[in-house]
Amino acid sequence: MAKEKEKPKDIPGYMKFIIGGGAGMTGTLFVQPLDLVKNRMQLSGVGTAKKEYTSSFDAISKIFRTEGPLAFYNGLSAGLLRQATYSSTRLGVYTWLFSYMSSPDGTPPTFLKKTLMGCLAGLCGAFVGTPAEVALIRMTADGKLPPEERRNYANVFSALGRITREEGILTLWRGVMPTMGRAVVVNAVQLATYSQAKEMFMKTGYFNEGIFLHFCSSMLSGFFTTIASLPLDIAKTRIQNMKMHEGKPEYRGTFDVIYKLTKNEGIFALWKGFTPYFARIGPHTVLTFIFLEQYTNLYKKYFMKEN
Repeated sequence: MAKEKEKPKDIPGYMKFIIGGGAGMTGTLFVQPLDLVKNRMQLSGVGTAKKEYTSSFDAISKIFRTEGPLAFYNGLSAGLLRQATYSSTRLGVYTWLFSYMSSPDGTPPTFLKKTLMGCLAGLCGAFVGTPAEVALIRMTADGKLPPEERRNYANVFSALGRITREEGILTLWRGVMPTMGRAVVVNAVQLATYSQAKEMFMKTGYFNEGIFLHFCSSMLSGFFTTIASLPLDIAKTRIQNMKMHEGKPEYRGTFDVIYKLTKNEGIFALWKGFTPYFARIGPHTVLTFIFLEQYTNLYKKYFMKEN
C-alpha cells in the first residue's frame, strides 16, 4: 500500500529540455509560413512608409507571386534554432518546476504558482533564444527589401556569424528586453492556461487523456495568449529588424516603438498582423503541446518501464 502512495517516477531533468525543444521544432515545421507572413505584416508601413500589404491574404498573394512558394520557408533554419534554444529552455524549466512544485501525491500546483512558473520559464527561454530570434526576424523580412538592401544570409549560422562580425556580438541580443517582456506575457498566459484548461476539461468527465484533450486545451490557451501578447510582439519585431540611421537606432526601446507606431499608424496598428499571428500561435501552441505530450508518453513507455 505504501508503494502506491509514492510520487510517480519522473522524467530526468535533461530529457525535459530535449523533449521541449523537439516539440517546439516539430511545430515550427508546420507554422513557419505563418511566422513569415506575421513578420512581414508587422514590418509593413514602418514609420510613414507606404504599406506593402493591405491584409494577410494580400501579403500571401504578393509573396507567392514575387518570391515563389519556397519563400514562405525563408528563415526556417533560424526558426528551428529558435525553438531548439527558446522552447527547450522554457518548456524544460516549466516542466521541471511543475514537477518540483507538485505535492508528493502528484497534486498539481495552484493556478497562481503555474502563472509564476510560466513567467520564470519565459524569461529564461527568451534570453537564451534571442540571438536566433534576431536572425529569424531578419531572414523572414529580407525578401521585402530592395535587392541592394537585402542582407542575404545563407542560413541561421551565416546570419549569426555576420551579425557578430559586422555589428558586434551584443547585437545578437538586440531587443532582448521586449523579447523577455513578451515571453513573460506569453508564457504566463500560455503555460498556465494550458495546464488549467487541461485540468478543467478533465473534471467535466467528457475528456480522457489524449490528443483531443491536448488539442482543446491548446486552442483555449492560444486564444488568450494571442490577445495578450501581440502589441509586445510587434515592438520586438521592429526593434530586432531596425537599422541605424546616421549612427542612431530607429527606436530607443519598447515604449518608443509603441509611441511611434500609434502616432504614425494609429492605435489599431498595435494589433497589426492579428490574423497571421493568431493563425500562427494557435496551431503552434496546439502542435507544440500535442508533440510535447506525445514525446513525453513515448519516453515513459520505452525508457521508463518498471523493472
